[in-house]
Amino acid sequence: MIRVGFGFDVHPLVPGRPLVLGGVAVPSDVGLDGHSDADVLAHAIGEALLGALALGDLGRHFPDTDPRYRGISSLTLLSHVMSLIASRSAHLVNVDATVVAQAPRLTARLPEMAKCLAEALGIDADRVSVKAKSPERLGFLGRTEGIAAMAVVGVEVRGGS
Repeated sequence: MIRVGFGFDVHPLVPGRPLVLGGVAVPSDVGLDGHSDADVLAHAIGEALLGALALGDLGRHFPDTDPRYRGISSLTLLSHVMSLIASRSAHLVNVDATVVAQAPRLTARLPEMAKCLAEALGIDADRVSVKAKSPERLGFLGRTEGIAAMAVVGVEVRGGS
């Protein structure tokens, strides 16, 4: 049985933090604010994976009140999520994700992001699609106050449960 999960995440941009998207350090004067490395792309994929198997959300598994997760790489969190998926006799079929950001331009970094994410997820890079879209200067994303990401995943569950 194939189950589909959808994930979304958004974080504000602040000075003094590195900008990490899909596990890739992106040159920028500002970075995403959050308890972990605030990688909205990895978070959206993690949310989608957990949603596909009705396992709650990232906050349930990795609460921002737990000091163990302060500054942690979101790729590490994705690896933990993949362990949960495997423990339920399931495996990831594919990922389709989109980052929504006015700046910086991300097109040149997308293949590197897909590769980093694929490694963390334990799948081939050709099963991870990462796209970037501009909010066309609309709303808080268009004013470069934050970055958002959305992801859809397909997860195959062996035994049909």
